[in-house]
Amino acid sequence: MKKIVLASTVNANNEFLSFLDELFMDIDGLAELEANVQIAICETFNNAVLHGNKLNPEKIVTCTFDITEVDYIFTIEDEGDGFDPTRIPDPTLPENIEKTEGRGVFLTRTLADSVEYTNGGRKVIIRFAKNK
Repeated sequence: MKKIVLASTVNANNEFLSFLDELFMDIDGLAELEANVQIAICETFNNAVLHGNKLNPEKIVTCTFDITEVDYIFTIEDEGDGFDPTRIPDPTLPENIEKTEGRGVFLTRTLADSVEYTNGGRKVIIRFAKNK
């Protein structure tokens, strides 16, 4: 398992991207899924920093990466108040189509093979199948 813990600052995204770049270089087969992984994981990470921890540098985001026989598993957890992912409006509905926010959860669910929210929405477990 690989892990990175970052303070919720504007610069955290750069450190997180470096963490992902290392994974894409080091893990066999992961690069084949790079576009989907990069978008889904970065959206979730950014949501944790911005919406979960509200850019509070005293709060951290913990990201782990693990591999099973069938999946690549990313877990992202923040220290915020949590949220109910079922209450996020569908961005494909006509009344939401022109909104500039509210697409991260939708994108992650669309690009990943499995997305699970636990701990009141503070922890997100995202799975990508190894052999598609």
